[in-house]
Amino acid sequence: MKLDHLSSPALRKAPSGITGFDEITGGGLPRGRTTLLLGGPGSGKTIFALQYLINGARVYGEPGIFVAFEETSQRILANAASFDWKLDQLRKKKLLFIDAQPSYDLVQTGDFDLCGMLAGLGLQAAQMKARRIVFDALDILLALLPDLSARRREIYRLHEWLVSRGLTSIVTLKARADEANSITQQPYGFMQFMVDCSVILNHSLIAGVSQRNMRVQKYRGSSFDENESPFVIGDAGFDVAIVRTLGRDDAKVTNERVTSGIKRLDTMLGGGYYRAACVLITGFPGTAKTTLSGAFAQAACGRGERTLFVSFDSDGTEVIRNLASVGIRLGRYLKSGVLRMVSARTIVGSAETSLVRIKAIAAEHKARCLVIDPVSALANSGSQLAAHGVGQRLIDWSKADRITLVCTSLLNEIAGKSETDSTLHISTLADTWIHLSYVVQAGERNRGMSIIKSRGTAHSNQVRELILSNSGVTLADIFTAGGEVLMGTMRWQKESAERVEDEVAEVAGRLKLVTLDAEQAELEVRLKAVQTELVAKQVEKTLLARTTASRKAVILHGSERMRELRGGDAPKHK
Repeated sequence: MKLDHLSSPALRKAPSGITGFDEITGGGLPRGRTTLLLGGPGSGKTIFALQYLINGARVYGEPGIFVAFEETSQRILANAASFDWKLDQLRKKKLLFIDAQPSYDLVQTGDFDLCGMLAGLGLQAAQMKARRIVFDALDILLALLPDLSARRREIYRLHEWLVSRGLTSIVTLKARADEANSITQQPYGFMQFMVDCSVILNHSLIAGVSQRNMRVQKYRGSSFDENESPFVIGDAGFDVAIVRTLGRDDAKVTNERVTSGIKRLDTMLGGGYYRAACVLITGFPGTAKTTLSGAFAQAACGRGERTLFVSFDSDGTEVIRNLASVGIRLGRYLKSGVLRMVSARTIVGSAETSLVRIKAIAAEHKARCLVIDPVSALANSGSQLAAHGVGQRLIDWSKADRITLVCTSLLNEIAGKSETDSTLHISTLADTWIHLSYVVQAGERNRGMSIIKSRGTAHSNQVRELILSNSGVTLADIFTAGGEVLMGTMRWQKESAERVEDEVAEVAGRLKLVTLDAEQAELEVRLKAVQTELVAKQVEKTLLARTTASRKAVILHGSERMRELRGGDAPKHK
């Protein structure tokens, strides 16, 4: 997500290197200007500011200074050791930490200002050619000033000093959790109007779950994302959640197919799942959602593709044992390292925290295929709106990294939701949606499977019976009788009855064929006799004609001879 084309050409930006934040701001903080960072306790102000300095020094070659007014630099460094920042390599030349905490027993006896401190900082900045600076918890120092006018004077003095030296700076201030969005009501609210960029961090509890959010309140000279964005603090520091926006490059697509692990399901899908697609498998408890996702994982591992299986319901060892009962054996792939099983019950916190952890493990494992069983468990952490955003980011991330994602989603059988998605509402984003259901009849509960949608490919509209056995997963045709779907023993009885009917029909057909053969033979004999009689009649007729003609000739000749012998007539001359 890049917004640089929306920013003013004259405004230069200093990348923070913080995942997601630079995308929200279109490139980072305003270079050579001041940014106000406001947040309550535990919101991550110090971590954000420190990470900004570290990334500037390590990635962008910009030395920085961290001025601490509350905690000592030793404590800050000790706390930062839990992150993968390797601060010791930067402190010598590119990072300077200055302790500026006022003494708790300090007694002010005269006018107080920042001139001396700023003069010393100016020398330090010039020596190390600093480009970035952070004033952490400036409100601690300002509290020493006698009145608001004095505080205003020193804040403006600090602002002018920063601008004159062209330093890209961050100033952090505290606010109570309920005051983060109303900073203008606070004693230092005027700073919102003075600075060029203002960022608010918020840490709150939603449904008993810790949730952190960030909002860029203002950014002079630049467009930015004005909505709140969730963030988490992980091993690498800040990770700000972003979603696909207008102008972002589309993910690459391919026509390559990968098997679902079930041959007949591949046929129903026109060849299997698309590579880097998102597959959603929904169903009630016990409809074999894990089994279908396990079959996919086994096929992926069989191809040698590194696969991550995240289970929210069971430990990995339990999943492997349970799947082995239906012929899906993942243990060997776990031993070889191709498969990694993760029990997500060990991941505590918000849905955003779970997503960041899953992404980190997938990157570490170099996974090409990912199974999340069930992804609907993410909706149980925090608000439904936040969970829906996590679902969107999960799919965007998997497509961008070309990971084939298979998610199961648990439906509420008691609520009677038959073909609906969970509160994540990722069914509209999924490329393929397979629905599993129960059919209860004749005292049996049987499993049915249908494909609700599969984008970009022709797919079967038929319901199949899902049969689990020691030899694996089978998809069988169902039968209908009087409009009723038959499964289980009723389907078996129907099949048996049809087989008997087929056998009876076959025997009857054979008997009919024998009868027809006999009748045909009889007719052929009768036909031959008639043909013989016909020939005889024809011969008799011919002989009769010849005899008649001969007799007529004899009689005629005899008559003529008699006349000649009588001499009454003269002989006829020819």
